[in-house]
Amino acid sequence: MRNGEHLSGASTNNSASRIDVGARIAAGGRGGRLPLMTHQVVGYPSFETNYEMIRLFHEKGIRLVELQLPFSEPIADGPVFLKANQQALAAGVTVEQCMAFAARVTADFPDIAFLFMTYYNIVFRYGEEAFVRKCAQLGIAGLIVPDAYPEESGGLMNACTANGVDFVLLATPYTPESRLAWLAERTSGFLYCAARKGVTGAKTEFGGGTDEFLARARKAARTPLAVGFGIQNGDDLAYLRGKCDIAIIGTQMLLELERNGLDGMGRFLEELQSGAI
Repeated sequence: MRNGEHLSGASTNNSASRIDVGARIAAGGRGGRLPLMTHQVVGYPSFETNYEMIRLFHEKGIRLVELQLPFSEPIADGPVFLKANQQALAAGVTVEQCMAFAARVTADFPDIAFLFMTYYNIVFRYGEEAFVRKCAQLGIAGLIVPDAYPEESGGLMNACTANGVDFVLLATPYTPESRLAWLAERTSGFLYCAARKGVTGAKTEFGGGTDEFLARARKAARTPLAVGFGIQNGDDLAYLRGKCDIAIIGTQMLLELERNGLDGMGRFLEELQSGAI
């Protein structure tokens, strides 16, 4: 699928966002801890649960949150997020409802940087320019679109630059050196380093391969490094501390919510953060 014009005319401005993601990273890392970016599938299990989760994130000092707009075929996501996306859609959750929810949380929690994570079909149907303008109006700091092929997303990237919205690109341990440098040059906000190939959710065995990948990414990057895919506990965060700037955790958090509710989530976040220090 072609996502707009080629990147020959795309800006490489890495400080586009009018919401300073770097400042939120610094705020989340106070006390020497590794900042977390958490994740919510908007509308699952309900908008009010999403809101209470974000309130809890705020109380625990988390300053970066992904808001995932539900989509029927979330190809980067494993079975936990696939189920959440499908159940949200089955309950009638719409893009406009997600936008209204984003307006609410950006107003109520202005010291959190919220990013939309979604798939290109939603952006395409909405209209690239209109979608990005709406993000800016809502106070959304950045956009993560895993299936938007970067070389053919120049129009979307230019719209993000023009509207002060970061466009976050992804790399993996299998990304060749030349392409890693290309992605690092063009991402804004941070470079999303997927710790392994595949989809979200499965446990990642961190080790020498992770170290080598992150060292390559650090050498190439002009932005902070965020690591996601397979982070599950405080030991994982302890391993990553000093190797990246943000740890992204989503699936394990959703599983914890489903098992133990909001009270269990508070304990889980405390356990996580003990590994982040």
